[in-house]
Amino acid sequence: MRIGAMIGADGTKSSIDAVVQLGKDIESAGLDHVWLANIFSYDAITALTLIGRETERVRLGTAVTPTYPRHPTALAQQAMTAAAATNNRFTLGIGLSHKVVIEDMFGLSYAAPAKHMREYLSVLMPLIRGEAVSHNGEHYRVNGVALDIPGVESLPVVVAALGPQMIKLTAELADGTNTWMVGPKTMEEHIIPSFNAAGRADPEIVAGMPIVLTTKVDAAKEAIAQQLTVYGQLPSYRAMLDREGAAGPADIAIVGDENQLRGQIKRFEDMGVSDFNAAIMNVEDGAYERTLEFLGSLKGA
Repeated sequence: MRIGAMIGADGTKSSIDAVVQLGKDIESAGLDHVWLANIFSYDAITALTLIGRETERVRLGTAVTPTYPRHPTALAQQAMTAAAATNNRFTLGIGLSHKVVIEDMFGLSYAAPAKHMREYLSVLMPLIRGEAVSHNGEHYRVNGVALDIPGVESLPVVVAALGPQMIKLTAELADGTNTWMVGPKTMEEHIIPSFNAAGRADPEIVAGMPIVLTTKVDAAKEAIAQQLTVYGQLPSYRAMLDREGAAGPADIAIVGDENQLRGQIKRFEDMGVSDFNAAIMNVEDGAYERTLEFLGSLKGA
């Protein structure tokens, strides 16, 4: 199982230079992947491309870029450029976002999200494979478009697919899922079996989890509950927390000493997760640095 770290799950308040440095630090720690949230701060694809130009080995991925605001041809072009600029270390993570963002804030229709995603992938995926696209659908009409971007040999696409319908179409059209607010019980009993039932035996399963190495467990969970409150209120994440029997994000967070963290991360590996995506919660002085160092030690074990 690859182990990576996410930047920006609780907001990106740093300068762009500081974000690039975080990516370099993640590589220096020995981790496999840098994931960057795309919320209301830096454009994740652009920022990851900058990180990729200043790193050599670590993979880079969006967690995740919303589809509705960007035409699939534009997103394919941007993602392929990022892949070409980073020696094919880029993974495109995409998602629907949420009704409150797409409809209430952006003024776009969120009436048929599954249909939107099916059509979106029907345009996006052939373009990324270097094929010409002709698609005449309800949401997108694209005729004879192809992209010529040299050097793109590999560009995995993972979708923030949590519900059965979204998992089914993701298994059919994309490479896997990028999850958030999905605890171990839900991952083992819902996400992975749903991909298997859809006929996909080898999907990329990215498990995004809040995590911190600390001896002050109660205080850390209280801080996480405050920092991640909004995720427990959004319907798609709320459904996953309910499946887990969790009151809120703090209840699924991985918090504790080295043995506790090691055991819980190993549980995800044993159930078949391909990528563990650590959202390190800096809940106290030194928490980020020691948690990153610990995650790096797992790669060296």
